[in-house]
Amino acid sequence: MKLIQAIESLTRWAGWVGAILIFPLVGALVVEVFSRYVIGRPTLWAFEISYMVMGAMFMLGMANALRIGHHVSVDLVSMQLSDKTNALLRMIGYVLFLPILAWLVWELFHYALQAFNSNERSGRSAWNPIVWPILTVWFIGFTLLALQVIAELLKAVAILRGQPLPEEPAS
Repeated sequence: MKLIQAIESLTRWAGWVGAILIFPLVGALVVEVFSRYVIGRPTLWAFEISYMVMGAMFMLGMANALRIGHHVSVDLVSMQLSDKTNALLRMIGYVLFLPILAWLVWELFHYALQAFNSNERSGRSAWNPIVWPILTVWFIGFTLLALQVIAELLKAVAILRGQPLPEEPAS
């Protein structure tokens, strides 16, 4: 199905971006440790950069984790059930989760927009950066998760109908 492939392509790309963010995170932490313990002058920005980048990594990676099945699950029960029964249970869970996820996406959009319009700042350090970029990443992350839930719903429907699932492209 083309829609599933399009969603999963976005999800895969966001997961890749989230994974690449490990480099600026490690860089900021190395600079902070060097500044603090070698030079004796801690940075004003490393704490804020580290929690914002770590948050972005999680937000951009959570949809990809769902795509590849790396979220926490109780396999003890699901291993005993048929593929169609598992698909039905996943479908029920996704249908129950989707309205909550839609509400989160809606609220995060407004929260990020309000932070942008008011030039909201973190207030957690002397650096005090603007927060709309990280709130926008949260919005994007949860939007991608909602899209991936829709893709998972479509895959569950395909399993229940006995249709083949789309092939995963080679990396």
